[in-house]
Amino acid sequence: MWNPWRENLKDTPRESLNWRLWFGVFVFGIMGAARGIDEGLIGTTATLDPFIKKFGLKDSSKNKHEQAELLSNITSMVQLGSILGALIAFYLTDKLGRLWATRQLCVIWVIGIAIFLAAAPSGSIGMVYAGRFIAGIGIGQTTVVAPTYLAETSPRAIRGLCVGAFSGAVYLGIMLAYFASWGSSIHISDKSQAQWLVPNSMHLMFAGIIFVLSFFAKESPRWFIKVGRHEDAAKNLSQLRNLPIEHAYVQSEIIDINDQLNREREATMGTSWLGPVRELFTIRSNLYRIMLSVMSQVLAQWSGANSITIYAPEYFAMMGTTSQNEKLFATAIFGLVKFVSSMLCALFLVDYIGRKRALSTGIILQLFSMLYMALFLVIDTSVGAAVPHQSPSQKRAAQGAIVMIYFSGFGWALGWNSIQYLLNSEIYPLRLRALGGSIAMTLHFANQYGNSKAVPLMFIGMTTGGTMFFFSAVTAVGLAWVWFFLPETTGKSLEAIDAIFELPWHLIGRKGKQMTEGVGGLAEVLDQEGEKTVELEMREKRVERVEDEGEETRV
Repeated sequence: MWNPWRENLKDTPRESLNWRLWFGVFVFGIMGAARGIDEGLIGTTATLDPFIKKFGLKDSSKNKHEQAELLSNITSMVQLGSILGALIAFYLTDKLGRLWATRQLCVIWVIGIAIFLAAAPSGSIGMVYAGRFIAGIGIGQTTVVAPTYLAETSPRAIRGLCVGAFSGAVYLGIMLAYFASWGSSIHISDKSQAQWLVPNSMHLMFAGIIFVLSFFAKESPRWFIKVGRHEDAAKNLSQLRNLPIEHAYVQSEIIDINDQLNREREATMGTSWLGPVRELFTIRSNLYRIMLSVMSQVLAQWSGANSITIYAPEYFAMMGTTSQNEKLFATAIFGLVKFVSSMLCALFLVDYIGRKRALSTGIILQLFSMLYMALFLVIDTSVGAAVPHQSPSQKRAAQGAIVMIYFSGFGWALGWNSIQYLLNSEIYPLRLRALGGSIAMTLHFANQYGNSKAVPLMFIGMTTGGTMFFFSAVTAVGLAWVWFFLPETTGKSLEAIDAIFELPWHLIGRKGKQMTEGVGGLAEVLDQEGEKTVELEMREKRVERVEDEGEETRV
C-alpha cells in the first residue's frame, strides 16, 4: 500500500502522533478560519440588498469612484486593524505565552464583531468601520500566534502538515462563509437585516469555540524554555510526544532547543526589547530571513488571488455570471475548491514533494489562469453587461474564464496560501520567531489592505483586463523568485534550519538543503544504537556551561 509519509516518519516514534498533538493542531489550526470567515463574508455581504441599502453602497448621489471607495473602506477595515494586531502580536505572544495570547485575541475579536453587528439598526457607517477595525486587531494576531504554536509543537517530519492546518482552515472559513451567504440569500427575505446578520454571527461562534478549547491545550514547550521554565517544558513535551521525559527523542529535542536558545543569548546584542530588533536587522543571516518575509508577502498578495477571494462575486459577474443567486452559488463552489486544494497541499504535498515544488506548481497554475482571464477580458468587452451579445464561441470562452477562476483558486491554495504562513513560522530562530512572524504578518495585512483598497479603483483606472495582466506579471516574477531565493526546509528541525542561513546568500535558495544535510535533529545527535555521540555530549556540556553562567549572573 502506497504511503507517502513512510520515508518522512522513519525517525519519528509512533507514540508522538497522538491525540494531544492533534488536539493542539485542531485548536490552533481552526484559528485560520478567523481570516477566512471575514474574507468570505464581507465580499458576499456587500452584494446582499439589505446591507447595500442600509449603508448606501449604491447610493445614486455618489459617482462610481465614491461607491468604489465606500466598498473598499468597508472591506479593508479588518485588514487595517490586522496590521496593528500583527504588529503587537510578537510582544503578546512572547509575554503572555501562546495560550493566553490566543484567549485575549478571541475577546478582542468578539468585541469588534459585536460593534459591527450592532450597526444594523442605526445604519451607522462609523460603527461598521470601528467594529471591523477592532475585530481586525484580534484577527491579525491569529496569523502570528497560531503558526508559531503549530511550528513549535509539531514533530519536524509533519511540521508542514500541522502548520498547513492553519492555512487550510482559512479556506474552511471562506467556504462556510460563502455557503452561509448563499443560503441566507435564498432562505431569508431580502427585506430583513437578518440576511447579513445571521451569516456574520459565524465570527462569534468560532471565537467562542477557540477560546473554550484553548483551556484544554498544552502550552508550547519552546516558550516554556524561552522563559526559563525548564521542568514545565520537559513535562509538556513529554505529554505532547506521549513519551517519557527520559526518552532519547524527547531529550534530543530539548537539547536542540536549549542549544539554539543559549547560542542566541550568547550572541545577543542587548537585554532590552531593542536587542532582538537589532539582531534581526544587523545580522546578515537574519537580513536574508527578513527579505524572504517581505518578498513572500508582497508577491503573494499582489498576485491577484486574494482579491478574487474578497471580491469573488464581482469576478464572476465580470466573467458573465449576472444572476445574484448564481454569483453567490458560484462563489460558494469557489470556496469549496480552495478548501479542498489547501487540504490536499497540507496533507500530502508540502511535506511529501517539498515546499518549493508545491509552491512552484501552484504559481504556474495561477499564472496560466490569470493570463487566460486577462486575455478574455481584453478580447470580449461585452461580457458582464446586463444583456451581453455573445457568439457561441464567446460563450464557451466565458465558461472557460469561469473555470479559470477555480483554477486560480486551486493554484493559490496549493502554493502561496500555505507557504506564506509556513515559511515565516520556520525560518526564524526561537528568540526571534514571534518578532519575525509579527513583522511578516504586519506586511501581510498592509499589502492585503492596499490590495483590497486598490482593486475596485484598479478596475476603473486600468480596466479589468489590464488589472489581470498586472497580476499575471507579479505572479511570473514570483515564480522566478521562488526558484532562486527560497530555501527548501522540508524535513529539517527548526534548529537545523539555522545552518541554511549561514551559507553565502546566492546558495541559500538553490542549494541550501543539499549543503546542510546531516545538520541538527535526532538523526545527527544519536548513533544507530541510540547512544550519545560526541556531538551530543558537547552540546550538553555547552548548555550546562551557559546555564551555569546565567545562574551566576542572576545571583
